[in-house]
Amino acid sequence: MKNTLLIAIVFSFILAACTSAQPSTPPPAIDTGVQPGAWVIIPAGEFLMGQHDTEIMLDYDYQIMVTDVTNAEFAEYLNQALADGTLKINAGSDGSQQVVGYYPGDVFHAVKHEEEIAAGDWLHLTINEPALRLTYDGQSFMVKPGYENHPMVMVSWFGARGYCEYYGWGLPTEVEWEKAGRGSDGRPFPWGDTLDDTNANYYSSHDVLEKIVGGLGDTTPVGFYNGKTYDGFTTVDSRSPYGLYDMAGNVWQWLADIHEGTHYRHMAGGSKADYGYNLRIWTRNSAGPTYTSPNVGFRCVDR
Repeated sequence: MKNTLLIAIVFSFILAACTSAQPSTPPPAIDTGVQPGAWVIIPAGEFLMGQHDTEIMLDYDYQIMVTDVTNAEFAEYLNQALADGTLKINAGSDGSQQVVGYYPGDVFHAVKHEEEIAAGDWLHLTINEPALRLTYDGQSFMVKPGYENHPMVMVSWFGARGYCEYYGWGLPTEVEWEKAGRGSDGRPFPWGDTLDDTNANYYSSHDVLEKIVGGLGDTTPVGFYNGKTYDGFTTVDSRSPYGLYDMAGNVWQWLADIHEGTHYRHMAGGSKADYGYNLRIWTRNSAGPTYTSPNVGFRCVDR
């Protein structure tokens, strides 16, 4: 009986983490002073990757976004890409409206549990999803009030990749992402060796937006954990060694890698719905490329 009860409790947490509930009121207006759209250069060189500090050499410089892509940035892209025909709106099998875009497909090995990703139009986002922070009036996308500088969520891997490639960029590979988030000294978190609730937005971290959605916190604006105080809640400046914000917590971030023999895509960074141990820089999550969640976003690289 005790084991059955424990399983039920754990399962309830899993269901809660997957909820797509939408707050009934807009989030409080918060000016972090961190503006989206900035980039930093990650220099070539060695760094320590993974839990066991494997030495990895990256022999090229690249640029990466300082913050996750925001709702405002993504809405602007959607309006442009729909107008020029890069994206289109289709009816889903369930009657929903879906933004879709072309993807050239993956090599299919037909191994057990692998699903084929053929060339064609694939889901970028579902328009009438309650947790989407955007609205659509039949002509253009707009951001729900208060969410302009929050990370874009409810976007699939195809949608994240499509955004980056539209501007000539790409999603970061696992190696690129981890070096940008960790630097070269083997730290487990972007800001250092330890974690508390002033460093990042994670489950029960008690920031000012905590407990808004069904017992879970909402997203925080990009760059929220920058040393400022908001409504009595004082944050620690928790940038990575290269100056990136939100490389742990807030939302998982889609990664570029395509692993042969599986259709799953990886993501990194942990989210507002995860416990602190999932914010370690080497932690990975995975899902199919059409998966969307209020806990998943992305940023881009320029190689």
